[in-house]
Amino acid sequence: MFGKRNEFGKSSKPAPAAAPVAAPLETSHVASTTPIEKVQVPNISIPTPVIKEKTPEYYEIKKTVFDTLIETIDMSQLAEMDNDNTRAEIADVVNEILIIQGGVMSIFEQEELLEDICNDVLGYGPLEPLLARDDIADIMVNGAGKTYIEVNGKMELTNVKFQDNAQLMNICQRIVSQVGRRVDDSSPICDARLMDGSRVNVIAPPLSIDGPTLTIRKFKKDKLTLKNLVEFGTITPDGATILEIIGRSRCNVVISGGTGSGKTTLLNCMTQFVEADERVITCEDTAELQLQQDHVVRLETRPPNLEGEGEVTMRELIKNCLRMRPERIIVGEVRGPEAFDLLQAMNTGHDGSMGTLHANSPREALSRMESMITMGYSLPSVTIKEMISGAVDIIIQAARLRDGSRRITHVTEVLGMEGDVIILQDLFTYNIIGEDENGKLIGRHQSTGIVKPNFWDKAKYYGEDAKLAEALTNSAVEENKFA
Repeated sequence: MFGKRNEFGKSSKPAPAAAPVAAPLETSHVASTTPIEKVQVPNISIPTPVIKEKTPEYYEIKKTVFDTLIETIDMSQLAEMDNDNTRAEIADVVNEILIIQGGVMSIFEQEELLEDICNDVLGYGPLEPLLARDDIADIMVNGAGKTYIEVNGKMELTNVKFQDNAQLMNICQRIVSQVGRRVDDSSPICDARLMDGSRVNVIAPPLSIDGPTLTIRKFKKDKLTLKNLVEFGTITPDGATILEIIGRSRCNVVISGGTGSGKTTLLNCMTQFVEADERVITCEDTAELQLQQDHVVRLETRPPNLEGEGEVTMRELIKNCLRMRPERIIVGEVRGPEAFDLLQAMNTGHDGSMGTLHANSPREALSRMESMITMGYSLPSVTIKEMISGAVDIIIQAARLRDGSRRITHVTEVLGMEGDVIILQDLFTYNIIGEDENGKLIGRHQSTGIVKPNFWDKAKYYGEDAKLAEALTNSAVEENKFA
């Protein structure tokens, strides 16, 4: 029916008449006669767009049109065009196909079909509307028929569906190929990232029984700051000031928390206080940190190839960091024996280094670090604890509460050893008081009354002691108000 186009965008046979175009909406008389500055626009909250569930007949028409489109156009020339021209070209061809096939579709349905096909050709198909929303934290695709999202800490089932598992698998392969990874029957597990830094995990059949499973941890378009965390209630203003001083004073920081508790977001916020003239090197399994500074070197691990060769582990990256003249080393997430190398870096002059790990409390974070070190080294427990207590200055505990809110629950100092026990000292804690009629938890951050923390000398060295004293004093006053 269609041959390849001779000159891209021009068919070898006369083009049929263009599809009917909807008439423009009639403009209001007020809009045409009243100056713009005098029009009063009501403050209307725009609801979240609802994605209409599509019928099997729609998917059948779409598949026919899409297959014909692929046969008709020259994909190599399409790749050389920008998005606007590409969409215009695809629109012309889709309109021609619909007219020749004689299908009856409304203008709205034609526009919807065109948008879906453009998303399939140029983007990530049915995921595009979800990726465009900035209020979504996670997208979870459980096979072609079910897609969940996380909004405000709560899971929601959407109407987004894929045509079949083959379409979902094609999109997964498109995502991972952008970072030089692959996912197929021989390599069914893959971590990757989108162009905006969002983290992607794919697990495909035969490991995933009901079809490919895709999980996307989205990044907000606007980078969050500590000020934003204060607005969200994650920490108090004085607590944020103390975290800022911790970052500026080059304390060695471990951020601890569960999955989805906001560890990476908090780490990004903490790195905003790194001075512009400091050389920072980041090591991650999947690059997702968004540092603001110019002098940043970003490193990423590499999985083994199909022959089981070529793997570059986190330990190798951190070891190589030490030869790159870093001033700070930031590890996206510590999962194994690389904890030993990070502690070594902290103990050898790379003050201000940071990392995250999974743990439910500051005390558990220390136990986790000890366990991870024993995965690769046969060292006495006391030796490992001495290394941890000598390297880590601050543990910041993040948590996602049962109502979906995220809070910094502890800002804790590591004081040293007493016998074979590491001594910890809380500066801030978050206590839950109750919940309101909507099920939202009510709590407050409380200072423990420490007015001269263990990192006081570091803060004084960097000229932050007066600011630190003021923040601690204000926090103590706030605590007395609740007493």
